[in-house]
Amino acid sequence: MRKVLGYILTPIFYLSFALSLLIFHPIQWLCLKLGGYSAHKKSVDILNGLLVACNYTLFNRTEFIDNKNLPTGRPVIFIANHQSTYDIPPLIFFLRRFHGKFISKLELMTANIPSISFNLKHGGAANIDRKDPKQSIAEILKLANNMKQHNWSAFIFPEGTRTKTGKMKAFSVGGIATLLKKNPDALVVPIAINGSYKMVQWGSFPLRPFTHMTWEVLDPIPTEGLSLEEVVKKAEEAIRAKVKEEN
Repeated sequence: MRKVLGYILTPIFYLSFALSLLIFHPIQWLCLKLGGYSAHKKSVDILNGLLVACNYTLFNRTEFIDNKNLPTGRPVIFIANHQSTYDIPPLIFFLRRFHGKFISKLELMTANIPSISFNLKHGGAANIDRKDPKQSIAEILKLANNMKQHNWSAFIFPEGTRTKTGKMKAFSVGGIATLLKKNPDALVVPIAINGSYKMVQWGSFPLRPFTHMTWEVLDPIPTEGLSLEEVVKKAEEAIRAKVKEEN
């Protein structure tokens, strides 16, 4: 019965999602031209709030457990497990106070996806070419410098790819090392994502309705006296403990 409802509701979800992207593409352009970074960011925040709301067309529940004790006057490296494409809008919207940027594939920036490609190009993301290590390092360094200069933050999925089963893969140090070396005072904050893989357990069509998904911002990982590998390992362990509780 749930899958039958998925066939009925999924077109409504995709229509609302696509309309949000199409409507906000010119809005983003106008905000950037007239108001610069600040206005553009506000438009992106509102867009992602709408994208989160699209989940309601599937009767899906998006529960975001924030950590209000995190300071906003310093960069934060948010480390999260990755379960689906739909992990991203809640992170941008609910943690918008941190000006978080993503390390993204260059192909997404050049794909001309309404709103998404524009924001990746102009919003401060690190758009990396995985076939070109030199370009990738330069992009991550640019993000690291912007974090230091503007107190921006970064979202990283250190598994490298999305899970299809909810089971976490091992974390790699990767770009975290570059960001932390350039921003040694940055907070390292784990985020545990649960349930979003279920939304796409049948693929892109139909999507699974009546799904409870949670994003939980955990306490910062202490970095003093630890190697980069140890910091990432502690973040992985903190997330894995939370994900195991619900799987």
